[in-house]
Amino acid sequence: MISPRTEFFAGLKAIAPILLGVVPFATITGIAAVEAKLPAGLAIASSVIIFAGASQLAAMQLIRENGAFVVIVLTVLVINLRFTMYSISLAPYFKNLASWWKGLLAYMLTDQAYALSIIRYNERPQQPAKHWFFFGASVGLWVTWQLGTIVGVLVGAQVPASWSLDFAIPLTFIAVTVPAIKGRRELIVAAVSVAIAVAAAGLPYNLGLIVAALVGVLVGLVLEAA
Repeated sequence: MISPRTEFFAGLKAIAPILLGVVPFATITGIAAVEAKLPAGLAIASSVIIFAGASQLAAMQLIRENGAFVVIVLTVLVINLRFTMYSISLAPYFKNLASWWKGLLAYMLTDQAYALSIIRYNERPQQPAKHWFFFGASVGLWVTWQLGTIVGVLVGAQVPASWSLDFAIPLTFIAVTVPAIKGRRELIVAAVSVAIAVAAAGLPYNLGLIVAALVGVLVGLVLEAA
């Protein structure tokens, strides 16, 4: 019998290589908060409360540009819509958990933890204590994200642009996507999603991301039924 402790550390170990790319991502978000004129305490608190990198970064950029409150809220909601799809995908594995567990895991849901966990769950559908793997991966990322954000808040704009820390953002997503491509169907879905995302990049409020995700899901369903 695999113990919760074993699963927790398996999740922590699985997320570890990805954390190298999360650090600069979090640091950029902290810097963006400072540039948006948020007090240090509020910037750090917002990272703890929101814990959603892409939407945090987008919100800070809009605040810095004096974007309308409604626009900021809509942008954050649209960017985070993908978590609805993640939740639906994970629901069968967590359906028997207590409500407090579900609430905690919902708060800690990220692209990286989801990708690692769903791959493992598909490979080991009968594995006990599944949620502990997800929790371990999430804890590792949460701690790294908060520390990276704090560093960004403290250093502010002192990091030179030549460091190109923003290059780490797509790398973190590539790192969790590539291992999931194990066959022709996954490759087709990934290729179509990327093509749609690039073509729809000009849509407002980051809608291109949602459109690409929905098209990818539809393509996957069609291929699975074929």
